[in-house]
Amino acid sequence: MSQPSTVISIPERFDFSTHKWFTENYEEALLKSNQIVLDFSRVTYVDSSALGMMVLLRRKISSAGGKGYIRNVTGTAKDILDMANFNTLFEYE
Repeated sequence: MSQPSTVISIPERFDFSTHKWFTENYEEALLKSNQIVLDFSRVTYVDSSALGMMVLLRRKISSAGGKGYIRNVTGTAKDILDMANFNTLFEYE
């Protein structure tokens, strides 16, 4: 990582109800760094709207010349991200 990364700790339920919170957090994070880490250590539930929000974030990171990372993803959340091939959009730590 060329710049220091900014970490966003994702809540236990990552779904449409977190849309506003997630957007505000990643927009603020992108002001500080183009290296964004999504910490999934608390996540137990991910839905399709969360996947869509992550794709949008990835586009913004790419347009800023940066890179996205996913940290501490396990269980069902990891299974969902793997099935959706998110390892091609984000680097797993």
